[in-house]
Amino acid sequence: MLYFFQQVLNGLHSGALYALLAFGYVLTNGILHRTNLAYGALFAFCGQTMILTAAFGYQVLWLTLLAAVALGIVSAFLYAALVSHVLSRSVFEPLADRSPNAIVVTTLGILLLLSEASRIAADTHDLWLPPMLAQPIIFAQDATFRATLTLIQLIDCAVALAAIALAAWAFARSSFGRRWRAVSDDPRAAAMCGIDVRGVFRHAVLFSGFCAALAGVMAGLYYGNVSFGSGLVYGLKILFVTAVGGYLSPPRAALGAAAFGMAESLWAGYFPVEWRDAWMYLFLVATLVLIGAGRDTGKIA
Repeated sequence: MLYFFQQVLNGLHSGALYALLAFGYVLTNGILHRTNLAYGALFAFCGQTMILTAAFGYQVLWLTLLAAVALGIVSAFLYAALVSHVLSRSVFEPLADRSPNAIVVTTLGILLLLSEASRIAADTHDLWLPPMLAQPIIFAQDATFRATLTLIQLIDCAVALAAIALAAWAFARSSFGRRWRAVSDDPRAAAMCGIDVRGVFRHAVLFSGFCAALAGVMAGLYYGNVSFGSGLVYGLKILFVTAVGGYLSPPRAALGAAAFGMAESLWAGYFPVEWRDAWMYLFLVATLVLIGAGRDTGKIA
C-alpha cells in the first residue's frame, strides 16, 4: 500500500503539470476550434529559455543562483508574451476562417522553429540546473519504505492548483469568462452583441501562453532540464487529453488532464515503462471513441 501511495503522490505532480497545460490549451482552442501543435513547443521553449537565461546570469553576469533563476523565470514569461502576440496576430487571426489544415501545418512549422531555436541557442547541448529544494517530505513510512515528495514537487503542485483555481474562479465570474464563452459558442453572434471578438481572442492566446510558460518553468525547476525536442511529445499528449476532457470547458479539461497524469504514474509504477506512452495513447483513443459521439450529440441538441 505504501508503494501504491507513492505512485499516487508521483501522479499528483505530473497531473498538476498536465492540468495547467490543458487549461491553457483550451483557452485558445475553445475559440479557434483548430488544432494548435505549437502549444507544446511553447511549453518546452519557455522551460529551455528559463534554463538558458539562468545559466547566462550565473556564469556570465555572476548573479547568485536565486537571482539567476529569477531572471530566467522573467525571461520565460516575456518570451511567452512575445510568441503569443505573434501567434494571435500573425497566424491565428489570418487563418481562423481558412481550412483547419492551414492552422495545423502552420503551427507544425512554428513547433519546428521554436525547437530549432532552442537547440541552436543551447548549441545542441543539454544544460542542467542544480537540484533545488530536493528535501524529501515524508507522508507515510514503515520499516522498509517511505512515501515521499520533494519540496519542489509540493511547491509545483501548490502553484499549479492555485493558478488553476484562481483562473477557474475568474473564468466563471469575470466579464472575460462570459465573453470567452460567447465567442466560443458563436463569434458572429457575439460580435453582433458588441463583443470585441479579436480582443477576447488575443487575451485568450496571451493567457494560454502564460499557462504554458508557468508549466515550462515548473518542469524546468523540478527536472533540471526541458529538452528542446520534448515539445512535440507534450503537445500531442495535451491534444489527446483535452479532446477527452472537452474543448469547451478549461476546468473540465484540467481535471481530465490531472486524471491522465495519475494514470500515467500508476502505469509507470506497475507495468513496463517503455510501453507507457503507447498504452496511454490507446486508452485515450478508446475513451474518445466511447464518449465522443454522445458528447457531440448532446452539444448539437
